[in-house]
Amino acid sequence: MRGLARTLTGYWEGLEHPLLSRWAQYLAGRSDDDFIISPELKILVREGVPREYRQSVALFGPSQNFDKPRLCEKSRTAPNPASRQVQLDLHRTLTTNQHFSSLSSPALQQLRRILLAFSGHNPAIGYCQVLNRLAALALLVLQSDEDAFWCLVAVVEAIMPQDYYTKNLVASQADQRVLKDFMAEKLPRLASHFEDHNIDVSLVTFNWFLVVFVESLPSDILMPLWDAFLYEGTKVIFRYTLALFKYKEDDILKIHDSVEIYQYLRFFTKTVSNARKLTSIAFNDMNPFPSRLLRNRRVLHLERLQAELRELEEQHKEFITESVVRKDKELDVMVSEDDEDL
Repeated sequence: MRGLARTLTGYWEGLEHPLLSRWAQYLAGRSDDDFIISPELKILVREGVPREYRQSVALFGPSQNFDKPRLCEKSRTAPNPASRQVQLDLHRTLTTNQHFSSLSSPALQQLRRILLAFSGHNPAIGYCQVLNRLAALALLVLQSDEDAFWCLVAVVEAIMPQDYYTKNLVASQADQRVLKDFMAEKLPRLASHFEDHNIDVSLVTFNWFLVVFVESLPSDILMPLWDAFLYEGTKVIFRYTLALFKYKEDDILKIHDSVEIYQYLRFFTKTVSNARKLTSIAFNDMNPFPSRLLRNRRVLHLERLQAELRELEEQHKEFITESVVRKDKELDVMVSEDDEDL
C-alpha cells in the first residue's frame, strides 16, 4: 500500500524545504495528547502538510477520540446487508487511479473491508454511494484499512453535521441553502448572475459537499484542502466552494446562456491550476468567516427545511386519506347501482 501515495508526488514535491523544517520542528517530541488546536498549527496546516508527516497529522485528528479496537471489531463481525451494494460500487471508485482499476487489486479489497465495517458500525447510515470515495481517499493517504476506517468514522460522525448522510440528506440540503446565503454576501455579482439565468448552484455543489471534492479537484489542490478540512472542519468546504467561484468569476459572468453555464460549472474545477491562489482566496479573500454565523445559519435553514418536510408529509397523508375515502365512495356507488339492478 505504500505505493498508493505516489499519485500525489507532484503536490508533495512542490512544498518548500523551509515548510518541511517547520513541520519537523513543530512535531518534534509531541505525543497525541500534545497535538491540540492552536493558531500556529492552523497556519501550518493551511500552508500544506508534507508527505513525510501527512499520515501522522491525519491520525492526530478527530478519529483518535473513538474506542477503536472494540468498535471496529464489533463492526467487522456484525451481519451486513450492504454487501451487495458495496461490491457493485467498488469498480466505480476513483476509476482513474491505478490502485483502484482492478477488482482484484489490494486497495479495492481493503476499501471493501472499510465500507462493510462502517456499515456494521453505523447502521443508521449503513452505506450510501458517497462513502466509497471518502474512504478511498483516506486509504490513499493513511495506507491502512484500519486507520482509513476510523478516518471515515471521524468524517461522518465527528466532522460533518448529524444527518448529513442519512436517507433524507436533510443536513446536507440545509448546507446548500447556507451556501447560497454566503454567495449572496461574498459574491453578489455572481449570485445575481445565477439568479438572472435561473441557475441552481446546488445541482453542482451538492456533490462537492457530500464527497468533500473527491474527484472534483486536481490532487495538488484536493490534498491541502483535506488537510485543512480534517483539522478545521466543514467551514473549509464553504471557503473553498466560494473560492472556486471567485477564482473563475469573470469567466462565468461572460456566459449568458443557462445551458452553457451549467456545462461550464460541471467541469471548471478541473481547470483550476494555481493552488496557492485558490488557497489564498479561500483563507484570505473570504474573510471574515465566523464559525458562529455558520452554526446559526445551519440551525435556521435546518429548522425551515424540517418544517417543510413535515408539511409535505402531512400533505401526503391527507392525499392518501382522501384517496381511500374517494375509493370507498366509488365502491359504495357501485354497490348501490348493483342493488338497484337487482
